[in-house]
Amino acid sequence: MGCGVVISGCAIASAIVTARIVAGVITVPSARSLQHWSSSLLLLSGLWMVRTLTQGLQARLSQRGASAVIADLSADVLRAVTARDPRDLAAQRDAAATVVTHGLDRLRPYFTSYLPAVLLAAILTPATAAVITAYDLKSAAIVAITLPLIPVFMVLIGVATANRSAAALEAMTTLQSRLLDLMAGIPTLRALGRVSGPEHRIAELSAAHHRSAMATLRIAFLSALVLELLATLGVALIAVTIGLRLVFAQISLTTGLTVLLLAPDVYWPLRRVGVEFHAAQDGKAAANKAFRLIGEPASAAPHKARVVSARGAQIRIEKLKIAGREGYSPCDLTAVIEPGHVTVLTGPNGAGKSTTLQAIAGLTVPASGRITVAGIDIAELNPTAWWRQLSWLPQRPVLLPGTIADNLALFGDLQNMEMACAASGFDVVLQQLPDGPHTVVGRGGVGLSLGERQRLGLARALGSPAPVLLLDEPTAHLDARTEARVLQAIVARAREGATVVVVAHRRDVMAIGDRVVEVTADHDVLL
Repeated sequence: MGCGVVISGCAIASAIVTARIVAGVITVPSARSLQHWSSSLLLLSGLWMVRTLTQGLQARLSQRGASAVIADLSADVLRAVTARDPRDLAAQRDAAATVVTHGLDRLRPYFTSYLPAVLLAAILTPATAAVITAYDLKSAAIVAITLPLIPVFMVLIGVATANRSAAALEAMTTLQSRLLDLMAGIPTLRALGRVSGPEHRIAELSAAHHRSAMATLRIAFLSALVLELLATLGVALIAVTIGLRLVFAQISLTTGLTVLLLAPDVYWPLRRVGVEFHAAQDGKAAANKAFRLIGEPASAAPHKARVVSARGAQIRIEKLKIAGREGYSPCDLTAVIEPGHVTVLTGPNGAGKSTTLQAIAGLTVPASGRITVAGIDIAELNPTAWWRQLSWLPQRPVLLPGTIADNLALFGDLQNMEMACAASGFDVVLQQLPDGPHTVVGRGGVGLSLGERQRLGLARALGSPAPVLLLDEPTAHLDARTEARVLQAIVARAREGATVVVVAHRRDVMAIGDRVVEVTADHDVLL
């Protein structure tokens, strides 16, 4: 705002000084020497220099502010999305990825171009109009008639542009998610001979995004043409009236030149706002989606400071209900999970077995019922302290780009890496890899088969010193020989005193359970 005031003052002052110099040179023959106008020219140069430096400072401040806001907003989106229920996280993953990776970068034109233009229009336009009014009322009347037309057309065109920008962002989100899924599945598609299948769908999505982007550009060019035409006509009307009045000696040359030099500064800020508006709409659309992902600000939650030792502690599940899209999954689940035993959760698909593990981990909030550890409700426990005591193996183990060793130690150092790899059968995989534990894998474990990824996740889980093991389908994608070795390792961990909860469908896995709990759902209740 301060830079806008300085820029406006310099623009008005330089127009007045320039008009006086030009009018004096034309009307006063004795004042045509450079020495006569040296002080005025020095003042004019100083005004131009101050205006240039101030514009540079404003650009620097806007860039710094844009970077800070984009970084803070991206962090807020990541913090809000990753703190949600894992089921909600899976649904919002693609939208969050688009917003964070490049969607919010489009906010930069909003801060670097659009916002300075708005501030300049709020200061320079009324200030220039006031100076014109002080010099010439007739020119001020023309400004008062033509100037409101620009905001009216800006609003009319801006509504259409906002809708187009939102549609373009949605198309980009869909295209990006499809492309990411396709790239992740290329090895599988190649193995099945279906590499050429999805290319038609990708081409259709690309064409849809192209049409949406071109429609937005057409509106942007049309609006720029309309705004330029209105501003040009406004300045032309002022110039024609001043010229005619100069011919009939109804206005002085100094006044006429001053008004004529100030006239463009009345329309130019509004024209710039209209032009920069389109560049800012993509960023605003991304920001609106970011705010929707962040959601309403939650009230300050009470500080959860209770800490309990899970080693040797009994975990009780009492009438647990967790709301899903089709009802409660699980519904009225009651179970006692004893340390030193293997507890197997079984039931039909969609019954809520994996959701129960998430509830034990404190990641999912029950609709009713509760889970206690040594008599203390999990909702009252300090999350960080509780998570340090868990070793959780989801259906898809988390694997990050990097080396095998980095992924094995992702959640902390293993007690005995060689023993953990041997227990899961991953030692055989390491012997076959060219660089052993230093072999680099891609996102999600690209470079390893599904069975090898499962063995890696198992090695990490079984090698953890955590007293509670939550294993979701631990023997999926494994051959019978490796499965037997893994089940033996799971039982051994339980006999050492660990609390082991296993989700299973297969009889061989259920057979190792000291207690088998049937998990049921109630899908008749629609939420």
